[in-house]
Amino acid sequence: MFEHCLYFNTTSLARKLEREWTQAFKPFALTPPQAFMLRVVLQKQTALQSELASEMNITRSTATRTLDGLQKLGFIRRNANTDDGRELQIQPTAKAFKIRDELNNASGEVTKKFKKLLGNDVFERVVGEVRSVSEVI
Repeated sequence: MFEHCLYFNTTSLARKLEREWTQAFKPFALTPPQAFMLRVVLQKQTALQSELASEMNITRSTATRTLDGLQKLGFIRRNANTDDGRELQIQPTAKAFKIRDELNNASGEVTKKFKKLLGNDVFERVVGEVRSVSEVI
């Protein structure tokens, strides 16, 4: 019935992917959005909230809620931005650095699972096409 429906098929896929990454990040007590944002913070080491929202393709209010959770868990700190008082700089804590490799490995294992299931070429092509569609819409 919904073979040609972009909404139905992408949300169906998103629910399945959400379950996989939820399991992968469960040992860290992180939701997938928190884990992916923390990975970006760890990679950048210092970022503005607006930069994180843009990188994650989410609204600033969604970024705020995600960062609130990461701060409560002790994975990030917010510092005053000397260039713009309206924004805070986000930095990872020592606690975040301690789990960085394990967090990246957990995500990598899910990616490996899907590459094995779909085949590397199909996986890479689908991810690329989904990114392209997302940039256009």
